[in-house]
Amino acid sequence: MAGFSLKCGDCGTLLKSVEEAQEHAELTKHANFVESTEAVLNLVCSSCGKPCRSKTETDLHTKRTGHIEFVDKTAEAAKPISLDAPKPKDDTELEEPSDGGSIQNEEMVVPEVNQQLLSELEEMGFPKERAIRALHFSGNVSLEAAANWIVENENDPDIDKMLLVPSSSSKTPEPKKQSLTPEEIKLKQQELKERARKKKEEDEKRMEREREKERIRVGRELLEAKRVEEENERKRTLALRKAEKEEEKRAREKIRQKLEEDKAERRRRLGLPAEESSVAKPSSVPPAKEEKASFLPVRPATKAEQMRECLRTLKQTHKDEEAKVKTAFSTLLTFAKNVATNPDEEKFRKIRLSNANFQDRVGKLKGGIEFLELCGFEKVEGGEFLFLAPHKLDLAVLHSAGSELNSAINNPFFGVL
Repeated sequence: MAGFSLKCGDCGTLLKSVEEAQEHAELTKHANFVESTEAVLNLVCSSCGKPCRSKTETDLHTKRTGHIEFVDKTAEAAKPISLDAPKPKDDTELEEPSDGGSIQNEEMVVPEVNQQLLSELEEMGFPKERAIRALHFSGNVSLEAAANWIVENENDPDIDKMLLVPSSSSKTPEPKKQSLTPEEIKLKQQELKERARKKKEEDEKRMEREREKERIRVGRELLEAKRVEEENERKRTLALRKAEKEEEKRAREKIRQKLEEDKAERRRRLGLPAEESSVAKPSSVPPAKEEKASFLPVRPATKAEQMRECLRTLKQTHKDEEAKVKTAFSTLLTFAKNVATNPDEEKFRKIRLSNANFQDRVGKLKGGIEFLELCGFEKVEGGEFLFLAPHKLDLAVLHSAGSELNSAINNPFFGVL
């Protein structure tokens, strides 16, 4: 298949002819070219007809002019490339230069530009490389033309690279005579500086507006997040207060029930008849038997009731030693909690009775050891240890023990009556 372009093996640029390849080699010092079947792009602007050879050129053209529509005429312009060297127009072009060098190997140098205009551009803040390019391509005509070229080509990727041209074309024609007076030139310089200053101020104002919008947006988000957090906190507070009120109501009801149970228990022990709420006994029972039955419990005491009675006995027996009673209750609660939480740990199910701390906290107080025995502990090894065997471990009993101990610790009326 015939080739439609020459491709630079160093940078990948597509070139239409051998002449373009030679110019590319002179400018870049690239020497590796191969024939390619890929045609050079020919994207023609629909508005002004400017041809562009790459997507980069179309983007730059759009940025400079605002034109966005391009027609792809690559297929129409594609022609097989001729690899023959270009023929000279006349015999004089075949003559070698007087210095013995060849046209292709001509030395690349920095172009000569108007030094006065170059100094003025550098004083305006433009880099030397950019100023030389602007003066060279604008023909060293005027400061305004060079400045306009910089504005139009400021996005070129090589604008700040030093321009190199063949030595034969390095000398540019003398600049045309300035038609402006020195005062007009100074005014034009001031106008350019003012234009640059205004553009900078406009950019700064635009950035400040964007930053202000961002600050407002972030502020609104923070306020909304704070409002949501406060609303959630208010709901949590209301729920906590409601739970506290319900807990207080349950505690009062529990105290009332305790008082009624204690009152009924005292009446039972004193042999007094039950209150009206009590169920009447059958009339067929003989009076003697009825009187004897009044001293017996109405129903068998549950394990929880036995524990409650044991704790009540402990508190009433040591009512003048409130600190010891609280310590005993807390210690018993710790024993029950440790066993319920770690049922497989033997160290929590075995207590040495001779331990001084245990004796001081629980062992010497009436009802302490009895409460542990109700939890399932038994005396082993000649009464030296209290041990809760795994097969006798009942979590329901331990939970009941914990509930009774919590009630005894938190109920200010426990054991008073």
